[in-house]
Amino acid sequence: MKKNIVKAIIGGILKDHRGQIRFVNDFDMTEVKRFYIIKNIDTELIRGWRAHRIEQRWFHVLSGAFVVNLVRIDDWDKTSPNLPIEKLILKAAEQQVLHVPAGYGTAFQALEPESELLVFADYGIDNAKNDDYTWPVDYFLNKRS
Repeated sequence: MKKNIVKAIIGGILKDHRGQIRFVNDFDMTEVKRFYIIKNIDTELIRGWRAHRIEQRWFHVLSGAFVVNLVRIDDWDKTSPNLPIEKLILKAAEQQVLHVPAGYGTAFQALEPESELLVFADYGIDNAKNDDYTWPVDYFLNKRS
């Protein structure tokens, strides 16, 4: 897998008389150092923009659905507000992990109440303060297009 390409890793669900098992067996967690869960207060809030120059992230929706907006950062010191934005929808029912390599900015919005987003990172929390770039939610001009 190339490090600079956003990629969906597809999983599935097995159901029988005992219940179900949800899985993403092709998600190799060798590089993962930590994880956290995001739950927005409501479906109006947009959490973002945040980017990481060296850290990569993997996102998995535990419940509900999220809009994921992505921008590939062009210049870390003077980031253009006109960058193209890729908009993806992640749903818990689809059983996938979205890999976002280093160099991307993200903004998330829950599409359903009580949605939860599981996030995996490849660096420990001590590195976070050294690799955290943020912009106001309305910084990228074509966000709502």
